[in-house]
Amino acid sequence: MADNTAAIQIRELEVSYGWGRSTTRVLHGITLDVAQGNTVAVVGESGSGKSTLAKALVGSVRPSAGSVTIGGLDVTTTRGARRTAMRRKVQLIPQDPYSSLDPRRTIGEALAEAVDPQRAKVRRHADDIVHWLETVRMPADTLHRYPHELSGGQRQRVAIARGLIVRPEVVIADEITSALDVSVQAEILGLIAKLRVELGLTMLFISHNLAVVRRVSDEVVVLYQGEVVEHGPAAQVYGDPQHEYTRTLLNAVPGAPGFDIEPRQREAA
Repeated sequence: MADNTAAIQIRELEVSYGWGRSTTRVLHGITLDVAQGNTVAVVGESGSGKSTLAKALVGSVRPSAGSVTIGGLDVTTTRGARRTAMRRKVQLIPQDPYSSLDPRRTIGEALAEAVDPQRAKVRRHADDIVHWLETVRMPADTLHRYPHELSGGQRQRVAIARGLIVRPEVVIADEITSALDVSVQAEILGLIAKLRVELGLTMLFISHNLAVVRRVSDEVVVLYQGEVVEHGPAAQVYGDPQHEYTRTLLNAVPGAPGFDIEPRQREAA
């Protein structure tokens, strides 16, 4: 039964790539609700369908069957101005922020464009830009700097600020710590854990690593070869995994079982 209070409703979602005999089905009948203000972690190895699910949610791939509804609008059928408006409601924080930032533009210009693509003037949006930079623990003068002047962790903080500055209804974090070393991962995860509570974020947090998502998720969905093999409250999935694949993922992390990356109290990432 559909949950009418859910921020995200996914129903029997299927995605296939290719044509004819070369068609490969990547997602097999995914059904999932994400409640308003909750963070659901989607975990699985490379090739499990995690990134395809993220693309379906932001509308960059078209499902072969099923539906995705966000904020009451069906991503798979909405077109025109309503689709443009909906895309601002769903923000993707990418795995590699460096490739998504124009090296010729300052951080301030990148954030101003996110706020208003038609009038992307830093001066016009300076107060908002500084507010969100400080929210992700970056100094205000970062708006004058270029992407290559920042560390990987700092660029990821900027990517988070860029995703949040438009005040989206849904945030999709796609492997946002996978390119960072463990200490910086912990700092970014600590930031996400703090922001999701303070801002009441509705988030889909995608990762290949169950250890990474432990502190930032209310529920955990485990994907295997495009199918959901386990779904439940985070404490239940970590404490009493039901599927062999989930147990394999848990046993694959350092210090298993129950391994967690603890956030460190450092400001510069």
